Amino acid sequence: MTVPTASLPVVGPLAASSRLRTTGLLMAVGSALAFSSSGPFIKPLLEAGWSLGAALLVRMGIAGLILSPALFLAIRRQRGFLRRHWRLILGFGLMPVLGCQLFFFSAMQRMPVAVALLIQYLAPVMLVGFVWLRTRRAPSALVLWGSAVAVVGLILVVDISGASFDLIGTLLALAAAVCVCAYFVISERAGDDLPPLALAASGLLAGAIMMAILCVSGIMPFEAPAVTVVLAGAAVPWFVPLIWVAAIATTLGYAFGVMAVPRIGSRVASFVGLSEVLFALGFAWVFLAEVPAPIQFVGGALILAGVVLVKVDDLRRGSVPALTVVVPDAIAVGEPVRSPVAPAP
Repeated sequence: MTVPTASLPVVGPLAASSRLRTTGLLMAVGSALAFSSSGPFIKPLLEAGWSLGAALLVRMGIAGLILSPALFLAIRRQRGFLRRHWRLILGFGLMPVLGCQLFFFSAMQRMPVAVALLIQYLAPVMLVGFVWLRTRRAPSALVLWGSAVAVVGLILVVDISGASFDLIGTLLALAAAVCVCAYFVISERAGDDLPPLALAASGLLAGAIMMAILCVSGIMPFEAPAVTVVLAGAAVPWFVPLIWVAAIATTLGYAFGVMAVPRIGSRVASFVGLSEVLFALGFAWVFLAEVPAPIQFVGGALILAGVVLVKVDDLRRGSVPALTVVVPDAIAVGEPVRSPVAPAP
């Protein structure tokens, strides 16, 4: 029996897309908020005697184990899951997980943290340039203005006054920026065939395995003393900041991030990711008593303005992801029909 068309309410693709984008935007902000707490919590641990290799190994390993049920579920549902996606998994583990952190902290040892941060967070602008070169289509004026305003705001926030130039440090920081770009590009490939949480879990575990190899071989030192650190004026044992960074900052940061990018796109997600710098200032203010200067608040406002300009351009384009729509006749025969809605040019 055929189901009458009039009796079935239809949810328009634009409404569904709007909900997806709103959810993705909230996830991207949550990811930036989670990631931003890593520095203020790891910094006192490293200063107290922990080696970078030990901190990163525990951080990636615990986060990967927490998200591992999503990976096991994907393996059970898809025969040959690892064989089909090993390149993306290995790439995610090598660049966004392991490479980004190693390159950034290595650059930080050769130049001021502010300069390394500034170069690494040029990733959104690098993504705009990459798409421009690949498609040979110039970005809109809103995107160009948004990029310029966000970079100016970033310069004001990180305060690079008095910094000296270091070629090797600059190259390492640029490599970290490329790894950040890879994070957004690879995350955009996630979907039904490659579940985002399975991608995050497998990438974190792959990164942890590679870091373990570096530590066991002696390439990366492994020092993990039982120390006491000071956070927000209180002395706490070493495992408190480490558990926070691994179970909260890293787990939620990667989980929300890889789920957000397919919903809002790599470009918008990368600019929203700049808010991590602002959240990091807040965490450092609360837990390390590092009070931001007034000019940094101005820079924060400019970063937000740049993100808004890029987001407005995204809304103007009105791109809509492909949606699965079940039509009446398909219901009658029990076969869903996939109706792709092409993005607006």
